[in-house]
Amino acid sequence: MKKICIFCGSSMGFAPIYKEKAAELGHVLADHGCELLFGGGSVGLMKVIADVMMERGCKVTGTITKHLLDMHVGHDGIDELIVVDSMAERKKILEDMADGFIALPGGIGTMDEFFEAYVLSQLRVFDKPVALYNVNGYYDGIVAFIKHIADEGFMRREHAENLIVSDDAKDLLEKMEQFQPADVTKWVVEIKEQVK
Repeated sequence: MKKICIFCGSSMGFAPIYKEKAAELGHVLADHGCELLFGGGSVGLMKVIADVMMERGCKVTGTITKHLLDMHVGHDGIDELIVVDSMAERKKILEDMADGFIALPGGIGTMDEFFEAYVLSQLRVFDKPVALYNVNGYYDGIVAFIKHIADEGFMRREHAENLIVSDDAKDLLEKMEQFQPADVTKWVVEIKEQVK
């Protein structure tokens, strides 16, 4: 994996550990020779990880909407800043370019980006790993809810288990490198059988 797309907050969060762990992930990605793809912001955890990776000499590419750029939150120090008209276009570019996805703590925008990537992975639109960097237990509720979805029969257990979760940056990247997509064929056949 070379190009890693990061979804994360445009805020820092209240606890200092969020900033610390975002910087740590940047160093781990740099140690592995990764490139960074992100939302192009100069604020919050987005700025933290982009700045670390630029300082380490890694290529950093941002994709931002014109609306956000006009609000003066675009990161003008990165290698490339792609400006698009819509959030949908922004996500599509990031999804197409990336080899894998990591969601750091963030708000509803981060959730939107993460769940879209997770759905595309589940449906085998692409065979790319999707991971939650579970800093400070931030994603414990989401992980429990995904397990609940599988327990209630609205998601195949292998798709729930295919989500990569760790609070350790090195462990997270190692699991992403070992990722094997779940088979979707059996899942579709079984869904069709349920309605007969």
